[in-house]
Amino acid sequence: MTDPLLALRPWEAPEVTSWGRLAMNAVDRRAGALSLDGDWRFQLLPVPDAPVGGVWSSAYVPGAWTMQSAGADDPPQYTNVRMPFAEFPPRSPAANPTGVYEREVDIPADWSGRRIVLQVGAAESVLLVHVDGRPVGISKDSHLAAEFDLSSVVRAGERSVLRLTVVKWSDASHIEDQDQWWHAGLTRPVLLYATDPLHLADVDVRAGRDGGLRIDCRVRDARGALPDGWCVSAELEGELLTQDREFDRVNAEDERVSDFLGEARIRTTVPEVRTWSAETPELYDLTVRLHRPDGTVADTSRHRVGFRDVEIVGRDLLLNGERVFVRGVNRHDFHPLTGRTVSYEDMRADLVLLKRFGFNAIRTAHYPNDPALYDLADELGLYVVDEADIESHDHAHEIADDPRYLNAFVDRVSRMVLRDRNHPSVVIWSLGNESDYGAHHDAAAGWVRRHDPTRPVQYEGAAKLDWAATDDASDIACPMYAPIEDCVAHALSGRQTRPLIQCEYSHAMGNSNGTLADHWAAVESTPGLQGGFIWEFRDHGILQRVSDGRPAGRAGAGLYGNGVTAPGHRWAYGGDFGETIHDGAFIADGVVFPDRTPKPVLYEHREIAAPVRIECHRHEGIVLGNHQHFRGLDWLAGEWELSLADGRVLTAPAELPDLRPGETAAVPLPFEVPRTGGETWLTLRVRVAEDQPWAPRGTEVCVPQVRLRGPSVSWDVPVDGVVRVDDDGLLVHPLLTAAPTLSLWRAPTDNDELGGIAARWRDWGLDTLVRKVVAVRQDGGRTTVDAQYAGAAGVVRHRQTFTPVEGGIRVDEEAELPEDFHDVARVGTVFETVPGPDLLEWFGQGPWESYPDRSAGAPVGHHALPVDELFTPYLRPQESGGRHGVRRFTLSAPDATGLTVELDEPRQVSVTRFRAEDLTAAAHHDELVPRPGCVVHLDAVHRGLGTASCGPDTSLPYRIPAGVHRWSWTLRVL
Repeated sequence: MTDPLLALRPWEAPEVTSWGRLAMNAVDRRAGALSLDGDWRFQLLPVPDAPVGGVWSSAYVPGAWTMQSAGADDPPQYTNVRMPFAEFPPRSPAANPTGVYEREVDIPADWSGRRIVLQVGAAESVLLVHVDGRPVGISKDSHLAAEFDLSSVVRAGERSVLRLTVVKWSDASHIEDQDQWWHAGLTRPVLLYATDPLHLADVDVRAGRDGGLRIDCRVRDARGALPDGWCVSAELEGELLTQDREFDRVNAEDERVSDFLGEARIRTTVPEVRTWSAETPELYDLTVRLHRPDGTVADTSRHRVGFRDVEIVGRDLLLNGERVFVRGVNRHDFHPLTGRTVSYEDMRADLVLLKRFGFNAIRTAHYPNDPALYDLADELGLYVVDEADIESHDHAHEIADDPRYLNAFVDRVSRMVLRDRNHPSVVIWSLGNESDYGAHHDAAAGWVRRHDPTRPVQYEGAAKLDWAATDDASDIACPMYAPIEDCVAHALSGRQTRPLIQCEYSHAMGNSNGTLADHWAAVESTPGLQGGFIWEFRDHGILQRVSDGRPAGRAGAGLYGNGVTAPGHRWAYGGDFGETIHDGAFIADGVVFPDRTPKPVLYEHREIAAPVRIECHRHEGIVLGNHQHFRGLDWLAGEWELSLADGRVLTAPAELPDLRPGETAAVPLPFEVPRTGGETWLTLRVRVAEDQPWAPRGTEVCVPQVRLRGPSVSWDVPVDGVVRVDDDGLLVHPLLTAAPTLSLWRAPTDNDELGGIAARWRDWGLDTLVRKVVAVRQDGGRTTVDAQYAGAAGVVRHRQTFTPVEGGIRVDEEAELPEDFHDVARVGTVFETVPGPDLLEWFGQGPWESYPDRSAGAPVGHHALPVDELFTPYLRPQESGGRHGVRRFTLSAPDATGLTVELDEPRQVSVTRFRAEDLTAAAHHDELVPRPGCVVHLDAVHRGLGTASCGPDTSLPYRIPAGVHRWSWTLRVL
């Protein structure tokens, strides 16, 4: 007998979004439900209509079979834009892995007479439901729950066999073409719950900053007509609220209440309401009850309510009447061991980390996230752009107006809104991502604006061609990777009609996020600009066993922490599972590593978003400012720190002034600055004064800093002596295994490679320069070496002058770059040390990695780290580990031997175990072999990082011009 669900072939019918599926609602049924998570019987079929039979294996729910041994023949696959198969929408490939999950379910005896509902949290991409062999329903949309009424096919107190069939590829895959791993399976929890036949079908809560509260309830009776005498009530923080009888009267007069639909409304005004914002996430407990005619409770729904308003006035997005800066990040549901399945604890850890580093917003790229995330955003305080599960990147133009897909677009957007509309954290609805712009978007936007006029709607594709338009499906101009110069020009043009908040900017792939501070300086100083969302939160590297090439699985063996993996494991990216169609390491573009270890850019963002800022004015002295929107400084504590170039560090407690948002105040200088000590920096270390939901007391929030005194001028005095060079004019030194030579090349960053810059450098021959000594001259104790470095596009003249000085050697260098060598990677010196010295101590910016266009988060001070901890393990090895603005450093061994380098001015320095060619040749870190000594780069100039892998290249001030570059340094033995 043919299965009627299979006979429909729903995986190739875009008009069919569901069958037998219940309407989406905002009633949380997780409490009291029967969890069906755990091990299920599992078969992986080659096609959806293959017969089920033979040997069953096991698969864990929730989870993707692509991450489990049950899916050994169907591993993860990563593509960005292109689909992983050639078929044109709505077709799916003939080879279509299909997972069959099956288990027995004992229906509780005390559910007799009740309505019994199955909830499948997420299924990728088509779900077919059977109970005891009987068809129950179909659902599409891989990132929203599907519910089915099982009351007619199961009996309380008896056992039933539940089968969930998941078809991997479908017509829906063409509109789920997001930049992420392709998985398949049941990736969120599965549960059963029971309600009274008369139940709360939906609850809609609207709470404004004026304290106004409106609760709309929809009631249904599974048995048919609603009985007379039903009513609803509510409690807010223990205070009883009752049904709005005037609403009932008007509905009755308008004949809006019928025998099969019940509506009720509750209204009240809360006096002296505590408003919700990301800074002050005040929540009220609300309980809604449905009463039978005899007064007993038939159903209950609990919510946490935040009173707040979102509106657009002119070109400003306002939260509670205030223009707020949106300091956002795009976030996928992702974990390196379980793929798309993320636990509550992992979601909380994600959001806690973001709060600690100054983020106040997330965009749920590019689908509704797990429901628990919104609860956490409400509690912790994060603004959410809630995005529908729509992206048709590879076939965007064809699908946007294809009437076969119209229902899918509206269905996905409307179900998201119906599920999430009671969350105060959700401030904007997004119609999806990178799906061109067509009638489907207008239809979906129209539905949202009618159903929920309390929030704006955005869609990048609608506003792409004209940021100033007023008649499209987006209330916000939300471009991707627009140069900040273009944004400023638009804001100053007089044509701006709506807020400009970039939905994606500053692509965090590898060693990246250059000019983030410059970007935000422009945003904060330009009315009409309000921020945006960095792409993205997490590197999507999957922990992979090198031995067999499989995902490490839920057990997590090999997860080391600190961004690295244990021996025998690596972070896998596109192509590492044998895929022929893939997009490589483009999946590794987060501000944290796969294990949630922060990348250096997070410290940059933390300082850019600092709630407290410090400035030094000639007449006012030290001025502190409160740069929050709603909160004072009473939740913070501070400590002053004075760093002097001679190594002294003074500390003193700081009493933060009572400042309202936006206010500034002059404060007395906490120290008498010593008359000696050279360059002097004042730092305010700001910490959490009392425990916060996202940070324990003492957590550092920011470290604003100002320079009080510049460096003193000192000169190395030549002494008698001779500097040895060999026949090739190379310095001979007992602590160096490779003499100082000119370096113009760096191991290309992802931005260098994908932006085409590295290809240009290779064409010039910068990675294979050939050195030739031209002349060696002696002048007393001074030795001058002239050399040429020849590449395919020209010759660079280089001069080194070695002068004996007290305790060491002064090296004066000059490099002349021909015009053809404009915009190189670096101009500087590279040398290698003997094994032994492996502790780096420096005075300069730190302690974390920094570069010329990403250094705002690295305060100047005295820092120390083992050499092996200086290197940043980006998933694809590349230039990393640099420290900007270094004045001097010491490399020492445990026996206190080693060397010191003093620089003529603050320079870019890196000390690692790898040569540039080592990093360039490796695809993964498990391929790298550390060298026994240290590879040291001293750069006169170093090219900025930019974000050219997806977005603007390094801006002009951070590029290296042709011409003459000079730098000096002194090498001393400890």
